[in-house]
Parts: sequence; structure tokens; C-alpha cells
Amino acid sequence: MTEILDELRWRGLVAQTTDEPALRTALADGPLTLYCGFDPTAPSLHIGNLVQILTVRRLQDAGHRPLALVGGATGLIGDPKMTGERTLNSPDVVAGWVERIRRQIEPLLRFDGPAAARMVNNLDWTAPMSAIDFLRDVGKHYRLGTMLAKDTVARRLHSEQGISFTEFSYQILQGMDYLELHRRHGVTLQTGGSDQWGNLLSGVELIRKVEGIGVHALTTPLITKADGTKFGKTESGTVWLDPELTSPYAFFQFWLNADDADVVRYLKVFTFRSRSDIEALEAAVAERPAAREAQRTLAHDVTALVHGTAAADGVVAASQALFGRGDLRSLDAATTAAAVAELPSTAGKPGDPLVDLFASSGVVASKAAARRAIAEGGASVNNVKVVDDAAVLDADDLLHGRWALLRRGKRTLAVVDAGAAG
Repeated sequence: MTEILDELRWRGLVAQTTDEPALRTALADGPLTLYCGFDPTAPSLHIGNLVQILTVRRLQDAGHRPLALVGGATGLIGDPKMTGERTLNSPDVVAGWVERIRRQIEPLLRFDGPAAARMVNNLDWTAPMSAIDFLRDVGKHYRLGTMLAKDTVARRLHSEQGISFTEFSYQILQGMDYLELHRRHGVTLQTGGSDQWGNLLSGVELIRKVEGIGVHALTTPLITKADGTKFGKTESGTVWLDPELTSPYAFFQFWLNADDADVVRYLKVFTFRSRSDIEALEAAVAERPAAREAQRTLAHDVTALVHGTAAADGVVAASQALFGRGDLRSLDAATTAAAVAELPSTAGKPGDPLVDLFASSGVVASKAAARRAIAEGGASVNNVKVVDDAAVLDADDLLHGRWALLRRGKRTLAVVDAGAAG
């Protein structure tokens, strides 16, 4: 237990702490009980939230008892954003998202043994409370000066949008959560992202005022890319944990495409690889960057963690099949759809000349170039070489009745989508 804070620091997972020597002592004297909150403001968590879940798991692995709070109450309000008021979702929508997010968190923590995790919902203690009780028992401990100084609040106050009393009150609700969990479960540590520092301190201060004791807070840095662009976004949008929103194939590809400058940092944050393993992969990045060994390890580990080992292995098989090292027809329809989703595509149907499809897909620049590629033996459909420049697309060429993979050379790919042809 004494080494967990050093481990978190080595992994780049400590941004701010309250009274670090006291926290270090509390962790060494543990086990302590901690919590981290997740608001259901979307139907799924994303990979930014994964940082928090895995930080909690590391603390659990060190012997500490975690609570994962899915905010059925705070999700109805929404943490203030820099850009303006959130759209308030209906109670039914939020309740549905609470359950979806609970199901995403549960496989990533352990719910048995001496450090068993527990799921909690702040609606359980917030819903029965009257407005008068909230103002008298909780609100009286907050000072407007402190609340107004919070960075997000200060910026919103000076913006055209302003800030509603509803969102302004969010920090009180989160502080109340810490107090309630301290009373119910003996929680003495809250973790979160560095953008939540003010909200975490809200609870620390509330407990100090009400209970007269000191408790702890720890935040992790916001993950960024080395080039300064936003982490967790692709051209198609946010990278979600829900496989219906981001397929395991697309999820895997996100990590596989990590830049050499980022991959070691991501291995520390998102995998449970040992220090020696990560140092060996760091050496591989420096010595054999083209092999992308670190990226492949990262992609498989994180995909297996979130979606299961079978899904991760399936993605590897799909990737190999795309590039001619496996059987495309062995892939199920969902994996095939995900694997071809990022490729250039063209509408087509059985009977269409292949030279037309090669040209319209962009695999080659023209029909003449398609004929040359066929003559040179460099064109294939579903990894089968095309030998006749008069050949047409056959119904049997369509994988799952819809897709045919076109290739020029080793790595220039596109897909014929018979579904798009109507």
C-alpha cells in the first residue's frame, strides 16, 4: 500500500492532491475507502472516463476499497461547461443512461474479496431531500465568494450565456455526495480529473466544516496528445466505451494509430503492463518504430480490457484479413462492417465492370490504370487476384451480401458497398 502513490506518479496519474504527506500516510495505513463519480450526461462513457476507472482499479489492486458513483441526481443537473448551459435530459433518459454506465464500469472493477467495489447512485440520498433541508443543512456551509471564484463559474458569469442557478449549485451537490459517502461508507478519498478539482475541494471543505475532520482528494491530469490536439476524438467523433457507438474494431484502430510520441504515456495510463514491460516497449519504439510493437500491445490490451479478449482477437484477425493474411469470409457481418467503415467506398452491384469499380473507388486514378494494374497482377477482389480486365463483380463476391474489398498493391484498399447502390 505504501507504494501506490509513487506508482500513480510514475504512470503520470497525479495532477493535484490535498496535503500529499497526509494522503501518503493514509494510503500506507489503509485500507481506505475512496470514490469516483461519473455523471450520465451521455448514453456511454468515453476513453477520458476510462482514465478514472483504471485509476480507481489501481487503488483497488493496492488493497483500497472503491465506490463507483453513477450520478442519477447530478446527471439531471450537469457539471457547468465553459461553453454554456447543458441541455437538461428527462429523468427517464438519465435513469436509462445510469444503468448503461453501471454496466460499463462493473467489468472493470472487482466486486468480491476484502477490497470489493460497490456501485452507488446519488439519487438515493438526494431525491428524498426537501429544498429547505438542502438549503439549511448543506447550503449554509457554502460561501458565495468561494463558489464564484471557481474557474468555470467565473468564466460563465462573464460570458453572454451566463450561468443558471441550477448549474451554479452543482458544486454543492457534489460536495454533499462526498459528505454522504463519508457518513455511509467511511469514504476519505475522492478521485477525479483535474478539471474537477474545485468540485472535489467542495466536498473536502464541507466535511471539514460539518464533521471537523480532514479527508483527501486526488486528481489525474487531462490526457492530451503530444501535438496538442484533443485526445479521444477521431474524424468520426468521440471514442466511446459502448461497442454500439464505437465498434471494437474502430476502438482498436484508435489505439493502434497512436503516435510514437504518445504511445508510452498511453501504455502507462491505460494498461496494467509492468514498468519493465513498458520500458522494453519504449526501447522498441526507439529502435524499431516501423514495427509498431508498442501500439499493437496498447491496442490489444485496452480493447481486451473494455470489450473482452475475444473481441480484441477478432479485431486482430479482421485487420490481418484486410491485408491478405486471413480469410475475409470468416469474419462476421458486424466485424466486416466495422473493418471496412473507414475505407474509401463506391456504390456497386453484381454485373458492374471491375475496372469501373476500381476507378470510382479511388484505388486507381482511371479505368486505364485499373486495366494496367490487372495486367501487372496487382489488383484483387477479396484478396483474390483479378486476371481478366473484362471481369465483372459477381454476387458471390459480396461479403454478407453487401461488401467487396478492392486492393491495388499491398496497402491501397477500398470497398464496394452494394447496400449503397440501393
